[in-house]
Amino acid sequence: MAKRGGWRRVVILLLLSLPLLLLLLLSAERRVLIASDSRLLRLVKARATGHDRLLGGLLADGVDERSCQSRYQSAMYRRKAGRKPSPYLVSKLRRHEALQQRCGPGSAAYSEAAEQLRSGKTAGVIGSPDCKYLVSISYRGLGNRMLAAASAFLYAVLTDRVLLVDPSNEMGELFCEPFPGTTWLLPPDFPLTSYTNFSADTAESYGNMLKKKVIGAASTTAPKQLPPFAYIHLDHDYTDEDKLFFCDEDQRVLRDIRWLVMRTDNYIVPGLFLATSFQEELDMLFPEPDTVFHHLGRYLFHPNNHVWGLVTRYHDAYLAAAHQRVGIQVRVFGNVPESTQVLEQITTCTQKEGLLPEVLAVGTAVPPTPAGKSIAVLVTSLKTWYYDKIKSLYWEHATATGEAVGVHQPSHEEHQQFGAKSHDAKAWAEIYLLSLTDVLVTTGWSTFGYVAQGLGGLTPLIMYKPDENGSVVPDPPCSRDLSMEPCFHAPPYYDCRVKKGADTGKMVPHVQNCKDMSWGLKLAPRSA
Repeated sequence: MAKRGGWRRVVILLLLSLPLLLLLLLSAERRVLIASDSRLLRLVKARATGHDRLLGGLLADGVDERSCQSRYQSAMYRRKAGRKPSPYLVSKLRRHEALQQRCGPGSAAYSEAAEQLRSGKTAGVIGSPDCKYLVSISYRGLGNRMLAAASAFLYAVLTDRVLLVDPSNEMGELFCEPFPGTTWLLPPDFPLTSYTNFSADTAESYGNMLKKKVIGAASTTAPKQLPPFAYIHLDHDYTDEDKLFFCDEDQRVLRDIRWLVMRTDNYIVPGLFLATSFQEELDMLFPEPDTVFHHLGRYLFHPNNHVWGLVTRYHDAYLAAAHQRVGIQVRVFGNVPESTQVLEQITTCTQKEGLLPEVLAVGTAVPPTPAGKSIAVLVTSLKTWYYDKIKSLYWEHATATGEAVGVHQPSHEEHQQFGAKSHDAKAWAEIYLLSLTDVLVTTGWSTFGYVAQGLGGLTPLIMYKPDENGSVVPDPPCSRDLSMEPCFHAPPYYDCRVKKGADTGKMVPHVQNCKDMSWGLKLAPRSA
């Protein structure tokens, strides 16, 4: 009997210890045991539901998590998994990572290519060099810089070039390295010391070299005549000759130039879809063309540990417990930063579209609150005025549904500060927080909103830009966008095949004009 009683106590002890044993098994690291409750629960839930830390194969495994916590943790903070990348895109990214390692900074190939550029000589080979390079110049606001880098990366992938990003304007301070085992940052001893000053007037720009017949059509240009580098000017002020970059004949010339330096403040990806020489490859990479930035953005842009701390602390404190998370991105263009018309546009849009409940008159009987139903509103704006007004609205008035609405704004910098480290860190954290919301309202024309919607896989309600006087609320105040893709604000209007002007929004079915900017181009679903 004593032996049987002993076995019974052992069985009871084992049953009581099962939850702790299960927790230890679910945890890959013992530190999870001393994590905060919210993060512990999130980790257990993520493991139990098949948390995809590699985003469907988009990310390569094996990067030290301590150096970049966001890389493998980010999926735990999203309530919905993102869209799946194609197997072809996954394999192409692995091949491109190998190219970046083989030819990137620190390699013998890079040293040889840099020395060739410094000497001013061509590569000295017939055809395309094994290691070719694309330098992306970083400038303007953070949203513009990220869209430009993503555009440059896609072009680098399509043309088998190593991408090197200009580290100025905080591009070397805000993000983790995206490529395992190497850097994407341009080394400080890059031979073209004045590259950040390149402009439409630079003699080595592709457009200017065409004008001066330094370089010609693919059928008449021999490799020995090619320059050691070409500057690709795709800024808002680019010329008709610069725009020939999007033509097949010109791509055949550029293919054999070892070094390209690109400046753009645009998301040029829709323009790449116009080039017939890229279309087959793009179709294989992106069977869903409205997911290009969604995939490339999640691949490239991982907040560094400082910014990730800003994101996770704010999320856990103000957003995690809410039943519904609503993001409202406010950008006011012009000289009236505090506009009652824009405020009315925000409230009308969110209430008519069912994102936020309507409010009752003061003194009206309050309906019972649905059990556990709460809404967290994340407002991002340079000013606090819109946040204060929306917060007061839902504090001073009960909602018609009885739902509790909390309104939050992480920062208010008052003015955009280009290249300021603290400002850009907060801006990057707010972009990421917006991408974690369940539904999103953005301001038309804003690259800040474009990045957030793409990272989050969210097709936003987009608020139309008011008239020049700002005195009339647009009707309707907002509408669902075509897709989550950013808008190319300054596309070419030229049909390369017939060599004359054309409406490029009608040339490829899934390249259409933007809703927020009628002359812009954006990628839409194939069925749109």
